[in-house]
Amino acid sequence: MANRYPLIVIYFIIILSNIAPSQEHKFATTPPLPVSPLPSYSQLKWQQREIIFFHHFGVNTFTDSEWGTGKENQKIFNPKGLNTAQWIDVAVQTGVSLSILTAKHHDGFCLWPSKYTDHSVIGSPLQNGHGDVVKEFTKSASNRGVDVGLYLSPWDRHDYRYGKNIAYNEYYMGQLQELLNNYGNVKEIWFDGAKGSNAPNMSYHFNDWFAMVKELQSTINIFSDAGPGVRWVGNENGFAGTTSWSIINGSSLSIGNGSIVDYLSTGDPKGTDWIPAECDVSIRPGWFWHKSESPKKLSELLNIYYNSVGRNCVLLLNVPPNTTGLISTNDILRLKEFKSAIDKIFIKNLAESCSIKASSTRGGKDSGFGPEMVLDKDHLWTYWAPKDNGEKDCWIEITAIDEELKFNVVRIQEAVGLGQRIKKHEVYVDGKRVVKGTTVGYKKLHRLENGLVSGHHVRIRIIGSRGIPLISSVGLHFDPFWHPTK
Repeated sequence: MANRYPLIVIYFIIILSNIAPSQEHKFATTPPLPVSPLPSYSQLKWQQREIIFFHHFGVNTFTDSEWGTGKENQKIFNPKGLNTAQWIDVAVQTGVSLSILTAKHHDGFCLWPSKYTDHSVIGSPLQNGHGDVVKEFTKSASNRGVDVGLYLSPWDRHDYRYGKNIAYNEYYMGQLQELLNNYGNVKEIWFDGAKGSNAPNMSYHFNDWFAMVKELQSTINIFSDAGPGVRWVGNENGFAGTTSWSIINGSSLSIGNGSIVDYLSTGDPKGTDWIPAECDVSIRPGWFWHKSESPKKLSELLNIYYNSVGRNCVLLLNVPPNTTGLISTNDILRLKEFKSAIDKIFIKNLAESCSIKASSTRGGKDSGFGPEMVLDKDHLWTYWAPKDNGEKDCWIEITAIDEELKFNVVRIQEAVGLGQRIKKHEVYVDGKRVVKGTTVGYKKLHRLENGLVSGHHVRIRIIGSRGIPLISSVGLHFDPFWHPTK
């Protein structure tokens, strides 16, 4: 029989048959599996904002009150110099990328011409009854690339339907549709359960509201005591718990339940839902502008920053416009001072000029998971990962190359896109423990209680974690404004 194959083909068959079939190829080291629950894209975007603004503005601004009665004459609302572009300019100068407006507060007065009520700007002197603060606010924000949020108070002290469950819920949902259909992209919608002790009994159809909100605006974050996008931290001081998990059991939460404030503040390492906490506080003693009040001192604002942003939360800072319709000059000066102080503290990371090593590295050297990854500029998707071999004591160590390190702030960040993991950690300087803490989350800031420390070796130990810890960023900083009392 004639040979069916040319000699050249036979030659290659012989060569290939001598190659070991078990020869392995070198592939890149794969990333570790995530640890659920995980944040959504919208929640990650929200977390990275760190500071957002709230603007309480309405009839209370003109009556020098905090909670209106609902019986105010609309004509009292007369901000003759209204300039929402100035509000947004203040946000931009402060580095803030999201501002939330009180479209309706408890008094029921609407800052837009709602077709469901006459208790609104329609009855005010603003542009002879043709004004629309929500429209001007959202347009100003869009022009500067700032995202917006809206607060529509569930408690309404003016509307006759309040206390009539079906009628009022229909009224409320109608106003929600107006705001979410007519004013562009809204990134956060704010709900709460605040109401006076003498308020009529009222059942809010929160689940129906939330479902409609997501239908109208798919990328929005819904804030309330119970989320589902962002939860209340449990107080109005701007402070989270020393332990602050972004995960919590959503089924254990309810809106207006004051008995769970501690749980809201700390979260739950065994939680089933990713509902991070937002810390709300005003730059002034009150939420609305009052002539007799002044902004908080810089030291107070920095303390709030460390106890909110520095505890894995977002700081919602209220900056109320005055009766002219502008952010007051002394508030602007304090905000500029605040922004300048934060920049000064964190612009320099002493760790960047140091050598760095770790207890182990996933995939070994050059795997892309080495300790050097905590010093790059990506604070979310590049990270140090130790070997997945059951290590109980993982660590990363920063060593000064020349002069010893002098700092009073330690910054640690987790790669929370793959889950919040760290349950317990410690920081040592030249073998002496200077900090112990629990979870880390997106950002943990340790402002050292004893002030400035110095040394050549800084070791961060992870001694408890849900799965292997993933540290995305580490910083050693000097805060010149921190003067602890001995």
